[in-house]
Amino acid sequence: MEKHHVIVFKPYPFKMGQKICIDGGHRKGDWEVIGVSDRKVKLRCPVSFKEFEWDIFCYFAKEDADRIWPNKE
Repeated sequence: MEKHHVIVFKPYPFKMGQKICIDGGHRKGDWEVIGVSDRKVKLRCPVSFKEFEWDIFCYFAKEDADRIWPNKE
């Protein structure tokens, strides 16, 4: 199998009480995680105290410079 440079995305495992900063997009800014389920994350703005619940949308990415692609497993 041939190896390639591949970007890997995984849903971020949010935890209650985390203080996060979203760096871009229409949800950018500082947030506190106030609720988590398998499909949703509930965030509160520390300035306005407004709360929003969204489908999980943040992903952790890494680059893998020596990965077999496509993976047929």
